[in-house]
Amino acid sequence: MKYFIEEVINNKNLNAASDIVSENFTEHVPLPGQGPGREGLKFALKSMFTGFPDMKWTVQEQIAEGEEVVTKFTWIGTHKGGFMGIAATNKKVEVWGVVIDVVTNKLFSENRLITDNIGLLKQLGIIGLL
Repeated sequence: MKYFIEEVINNKNLNAASDIVSENFTEHVPLPGQGPGREGLKFALKSMFTGFPDMKWTVQEQIAEGEEVVTKFTWIGTHKGGFMGIAATNKKVEVWGVVIDVVTNKLFSENRLITDNIGLLKQLGIIGLL
């Protein structure tokens, strides 16, 4: 997972995803509009890169057992492009998350990504404090 974060996300190298993500990849919590498989994951990443072109992820903690890898992370970025229908705000954000990945035959085959979407929307000024 650390390689995926560094090479695919932080270096914005979507071609590297073809080497480490199964063609039939399953995203259990997809972004709106995200299709199935590896190409669906690439779509989601492109959406994030468009919205937050300076986005950087940092692994905080990682635990692996069998085929499952659990990673706690944060990502930072500046909202400089449209993202999920939200026009650029030029606001800097920091978002925490946890992802549970399943690795089968040395390829990422499934994941469940949980992020602080409410915190993101608050930082963007889309919703007020609750």
